[in-house]
Order: sequence, then C-alpha cells, then structure tokens
Amino acid sequence: MRKIIYSLIFLLTIVNITAQQTPASKQTKSISIEGATAHLGNGEIIENSLIMFSKGKIIFVGSSKTKIARIGKIIYANGKHIYPGFIATNSTLGLVEVDAVKASSDVRETGIMNPHIRSIIAYNAESKVVESMRPNGVLMAQITPRGGTISGTSSVVQLDAWNWEDASLKNDDAIHMNWPSSFTSGRWWLGEDPALKPDKNYLKKTEEITSFFKSAKQYHKKDNSIKNLPFSSTKGLFLGTQKLFIHASGQKEITDAVTMAKNLGINNLVLVNGHEAEKVATLLVNNNIPVLLERPHRNPESEDHAYDYTYTIAKTLTDLGILVGIGMEGQMERMNTRNLPFYAGTFAAHGLDKEDAVKLITNNAAKILGIDNKVGTLEVGKDATLFISEGDALDMRGNVLTEAFIQGRKISLESHQTKLWKRYSNKFKSE
Repeated sequence: MRKIIYSLIFLLTIVNITAQQTPASKQTKSISIEGATAHLGNGEIIENSLIMFSKGKIIFVGSSKTKIARIGKIIYANGKHIYPGFIATNSTLGLVEVDAVKASSDVRETGIMNPHIRSIIAYNAESKVVESMRPNGVLMAQITPRGGTISGTSSVVQLDAWNWEDASLKNDDAIHMNWPSSFTSGRWWLGEDPALKPDKNYLKKTEEITSFFKSAKQYHKKDNSIKNLPFSSTKGLFLGTQKLFIHASGQKEITDAVTMAKNLGINNLVLVNGHEAEKVATLLVNNNIPVLLERPHRNPESEDHAYDYTYTIAKTLTDLGILVGIGMEGQMERMNTRNLPFYAGTFAAHGLDKEDAVKLITNNAAKILGIDNKVGTLEVGKDATLFISEGDALDMRGNVLTEAFIQGRKISLESHQTKLWKRYSNKFKSE
C-alpha cells in the first residue's frame, strides 16, 4: 500500500512539474515598444508612447514623437495599452496548491506567536496557480502566511522563476499580526446565540500581544547567550527596517493596535483589511499608515454601512489622504488573485479615478511593500516589469495581454487554464 501511495505522489509531482512553463532567460536583446497608451502607474498617461529597456532596466519613457534612436527589437503597439506589472499584496500564492490535500498546504504553522516563520521558504515557484496569474498582468506578489496571532513573515516575489531564491524581490519584508476583535458571536452550529456581543476576553488577548512585544524589545537590549528565535526575528520591527502588517478591523481595534505598536517604538506600520478605517483617518494619516483593503466583491461588514460601502471605500480613504492598496485575503484567495485588476476596476467604477485605481495595484502597492525603488511605475532606472494589453487592463473585456516582461525577460503567457481554453474552444469548429 505504501509503495502505491509513493508511486501516486511521484506521478502527481511529475505531472505538476512538466505542466509548468520554463522561466524566461535573462534579457540579452534591447526592446523598444512604440505607439501604445502608457499608464505609468503614478497617475500619468502618455498617449502614443515610447518605452525602451535593456538588460532588464527601463532606459527611456516618453513620446514616440521624440527624436531618439530606437534600440533593439521594435514592438509596434498602436491602439494598445502598456502598464507596469500588477502587484498582489497579502496573498498566499504558492503556499497552497490543492486545498483538499493537506500535504500541499504550507499556509500556516502550528503555534500562536510565530514571527520567525518565513513564508518564502515554502513558496512553490512552479505552482500551476502562480502561472495562471501572468495572463492577467499580475507579475509580482507578496507571499503571506496565515493563522495564529502572529502568523510569520512575508516576502515579495516575481512570478516567473525556477525556485524561491530566483523569485525573490524582497525577503522578509514584514511580520503579520492578527489583532483580536472586541466582539464575539456564539457558535450557531452548537445552538449558541450567533448575535454579536462584547468579548470579555478582549483585554486579556491584547495584553498577551503587548507582553510578547515588550519581552521581545527587552530581549534585544540584552546580550543573550541563549537565542530566542521568535524574539530575535522581531529585531527589524524595532529598528524600522521591517514593517508590521496589522490585520485589524473596527474603530476601537485599529486604535488599540496602532497605539500599542507606537508605544513600543514600532513605527513602520500597515493596516490590513481595516473596516471602519475611515473613522480613524486622522490617526492613520498622522502616523503615515497605509491601508490594504479587502477585495470589493463582498457584502458590507456592518448593517450601518451603505449598500455600496465595499465598492466606494477606496475613494473614501484616498480622498482622506491615505495610501491605499488591495489585499487578497478571503475565500478562494489564491485563485481569485488573478482578478486583481478587476477589483481595481470595480473601485474605478464607483468613484475612484481610473489612473488612481491603477496606482492601487502598481505604485501604491510597491510603496507599501517597500519595493518602489525597483518596480511600480514605468520609470527610467526601474525594472522592466511590464505588459502590453489590447485594451483597458482593469476591464475583463480589454485585459487581453499580447506580451509581458519581468525584469526585461519576455515571459510565457501560457498556463494550464489557457491550454484548456484553446483546446475546448476549438472542439466543435472541426465538426
């Protein structure tokens, strides 16, 4: 029986590996893209643009009317659109392949306080789910652990690589903490009252978090002969070289979490999910705290919210001066990450300026992740991570990629799904 199981695992592994596209080779030939409408990612547009890149870096961004010699291969993209590669934040891409197969899931670790758990080690660069992101322009992602009170550390990757070492753009960029809710509800499946009521254990839970970080801070002030791995892994938070992503919702919860962190000298903060963030906008703006919103295609969390609250919240927070991005946490998040551009499009359809919506998943995301010196905009000196679309990339009808590049490397837009689409779309044509 054991031999049969091992044989099946081996066959499944071989099938999975052979299904992947070979990562593109390093750019050796310069490329010029001419004629497209360029969405720079910083809110600006260049009609009839000229983008040139060489050795993986952008070397020219401007109008095609500029009298400058084109270099290398020229791609004429008249009538098309060019964008910086889209960035998915707060995602579990590459950490789970099949939800029903426990052995393929590395999304969470046992334990409660796990700042030392590194998600990048478990990242599967050859995941079929990962390769399915590229045809929609999602070319980078923050790989984030789940579970516990402190889930672990995330890292940022590009989505065309042999392994996690090749994929890495920024290792251990942030530690993720799940702040408790001040309300709780009964377990209806056990006959308990499902109505929300104040959580009597809220204070105890928050004190446990505060105590952990206080102990960690004290640990770094001592010359420790015995290493405490969870405590030692928090050093970057107190030095300001690493961010603390606070997963919290509710006016009280957000205020308590931010106050705790600031009192302990943890100043590099990002708020994740953040329902009712608009009610504490002054606190967020004064402390330069960005917000990663949940996906808009969901019901409002509160009966007091307007019916379109989840669609308009991006504009509301942007107008209040808060830096906003889109996180992927939620049901079927890995598969739904491919819809990232359409979530931005939904925010654009409900009041947010279209180019500001593009910023949510390009420049804003890059700033929040601390990689805006490399990616996020079409700008001279940055990585040539970009793509060409036949139309509006935030619209399902227009998001049809013709070519995509990561660090100047022309990548494959084929995936398991596109192969099936081509196979079955021709099924009845020959009959």
